[in-house]
Amino acid sequence: MRGGTTRGGAVRAEAVGRLGAGIGWRPEIADAVERMPGIDWVEVVAENVCPGHLPQSLLRLRERGVTVIPHGVSLGLGDADRPDAGRLTALAERAEALGAPLVTEHIAFVRAGGPLTASPLLEAGHLLPVPRTRDALDVLCENVRIAQDALPVPLALENIAALFSWPGEELTEAQFLSELVERTGVRLLIDVANLHTNHVNRGEDPARALAGLPLEALAYVHVAGGFERDGVWHDSHAHPVPRPVLDILTDLAARTAPPGVLLERDENFPEPAKLERELTLIRDAVTAGRERAGTGGGTGAATGALPSGAGDGGGIGAAADAARVGGGGVAVLARPVPAARERVGVAQAAVLSSLVAGTPVPEGFDRARMRVQARALAAKRADVVAKVAPELPVILGAGYRELFLEYAREQPMSGGYRRDALTFAGHLLRAGRPREAGARRELREWWLDRSGPAPRRSGGRVARTARRVLLRQRG
Repeated sequence: MRGGTTRGGAVRAEAVGRLGAGIGWRPEIADAVERMPGIDWVEVVAENVCPGHLPQSLLRLRERGVTVIPHGVSLGLGDADRPDAGRLTALAERAEALGAPLVTEHIAFVRAGGPLTASPLLEAGHLLPVPRTRDALDVLCENVRIAQDALPVPLALENIAALFSWPGEELTEAQFLSELVERTGVRLLIDVANLHTNHVNRGEDPARALAGLPLEALAYVHVAGGFERDGVWHDSHAHPVPRPVLDILTDLAARTAPPGVLLERDENFPEPAKLERELTLIRDAVTAGRERAGTGGGTGAATGALPSGAGDGGGIGAAADAARVGGGGVAVLARPVPAARERVGVAQAAVLSSLVAGTPVPEGFDRARMRVQARALAAKRADVVAKVAPELPVILGAGYRELFLEYAREQPMSGGYRRDALTFAGHLLRAGRPREAGARRELREWWLDRSGPAPRRSGGRVARTARRVLLRQRG
């Protein structure tokens, strides 16, 4: 066994050090991050780096002793299916190449359908909330154990932001996460921005959530910005961190000393001085929480501010390790019956199909919120495809986004974003688009250079099949 757990799901007590203050490493701000004072560690999106060709900036940071942690976004541990072995291997390779003390992922589902539900496999291209039900928890726990056994270092999981809620949920988020930790020994990455998002969008009280979370299992904390539109909070990672998020961070720090806190920013990057000011605000928020705890105003037992330099030699989640190995121990997870996976799979396929393939919204969901989510998924697809295939917006010009959103309404994702870019280009060529002959010729050359044979006429076959299967299952 390679993973970070022992029999029964207890986390190995490995000293990985306190992390301190960090920032999400992105190529657009790589040079600025290297020059920033007080950066103890960085987090990199795992899928954006290749183990054999790590960016020179990351290599220089590692040489300086800066910890680098891979953060996965596509494993789909909340999916009804078991984790893909290839994705687990890729995540493990990145952890080893970066010398990371742990890896992180999300409590989310990202794809649905396939053989489990006898329907087309659909990709969300985004992190979607799992239902807080016993079935979903059983599936998640088994998937986490599979991942732990495949990874060379401990695993921590992040709570996600959500635009919609599942009807008929049986557990609160705190109950769901507490039982997940108890049954698997996994650590938690608490995103305080996501707690704020869920407060605005789902009416969930951040203080109540923090009070019920097993903070002894805390690995580190995410902080990020967003914006509100029409009563919906969008977790954009492209805006300054708002005061309510900093207040939640202060509340968390009053309850426990976070081993590390990281600023996430994925786009719309400001000048380095503004990022440094945000990091100062984050440190101040943590210090305020520790001062509150020291005067009896908080509930945490630990004291001390977030370190500005690396390392006190303590282990991330050391208290959790001790609690899980000793005392009452951890309950051994029984394998969930296949019927649980099937029930979760059918429910997730129906939800995802309604968001990306135009099938009816399942009963009990807020249809207005589901429309917002569907638009957000399509918009994100357009944005990411423009990044992974930057030639397409150049070839298509100002019409790129309208053409892509028209395509997205007919063609759900069935693979990654690079495949989506190729499918989009093929879709346009089959339709004789763009109208301008020179642009169409350039698009065809781009497509042939990456795909080979001429695109076949498949139209909206995947979307039509998804609709037929899901409607049949619902009937």
